[in-house]
Amino acid sequence: MAVYTEVPDDALIAFVESYGLGEVTAFKGIAEGVENSNFYLATQTGQYILTLYEKRVARGDLPFFVGLVEHLAGRGVRCPVPVHDKAGQAIRELCGRPAAIFTFLDGMSVRRPQARHCEQVGRTLGALHLAGAGFGLERPNALGLGGWAPLFAQFEDQSDGIAPGLGDLISRELEFLHRAWPGDLPSGVIHADLFPDNIFFRRDEVSGVIDFYFACNDAFGYDIAICLNAWCFEQDHSFNITKGQALFRGYQAVRRLGDAERAAMPVLARGAALRFLLTRGYDWLNTSSDALVQPKDPLEYARRLRFHQSIDQASGFGLIQ
Repeated sequence: MAVYTEVPDDALIAFVESYGLGEVTAFKGIAEGVENSNFYLATQTGQYILTLYEKRVARGDLPFFVGLVEHLAGRGVRCPVPVHDKAGQAIRELCGRPAAIFTFLDGMSVRRPQARHCEQVGRTLGALHLAGAGFGLERPNALGLGGWAPLFAQFEDQSDGIAPGLGDLISRELEFLHRAWPGDLPSGVIHADLFPDNIFFRRDEVSGVIDFYFACNDAFGYDIAICLNAWCFEQDHSFNITKGQALFRGYQAVRRLGDAERAAMPVLARGAALRFLLTRGYDWLNTSSDALVQPKDPLEYARRLRFHQSIDQASGFGLIQ
């Protein structure tokens, strides 16, 4: 369960009173998510999400995250927006943690995405990329190309304990990506973590996007590659090209890809797979056995990476003209 910091009743009541939201009528922890402590909050005025930011989220990044969702919401992207307290503040302190209250989104994440969901995801991602234009703050991608080798260095000597030969796979892939990584692709604000649990649906229509805590400035094509990895593989680890076609079809209905982005997609897909292989590998080895959040299997992304290594054109993912 993703609750790292418990909130006593008296502290909660005093905190909510400062927002003028009325009496608290319900409060419970939310199991989803791995970075922060999240709670469902209901008051006399409505339903909300209370988030306490834990140590992995830097305080200095909070104005970017909070400002971004307000910017996107103002341009038609359905996402939770912060509630401001009586003094106009969106970020406050609760139980020794930075904290914020957000509006509540109806809908559910899909457990087994179909092609129709992938097309909606593509449309949503394209709209998000366009809506991010003009946002006044920037945040470099700490988990981009420059961050992968330092992250691997923290567990390289233990990597073969996850699976024999994993360290060699990662080392060779890092060498390749540093040679082949494309530059000067169209860029802007990206979500960088648009997995199925971060987008809600109602009756097969997207009702909202959540969890912008990896959002940053990077290539739009890289964000698409993350979605290819997250949405278009089956439980048996095979790539579903029909889902890939749907994802690209939805995206290009909103924003057309350029020739350079198309050419770069095989490399971007490899980079996206490596990024999640590395973060999952690190967490696999560094999460204590009594932790509330179970680490995810890094080998899922080793399999995805090996598939991407066999693809040399974007058509292999379903991208057609």
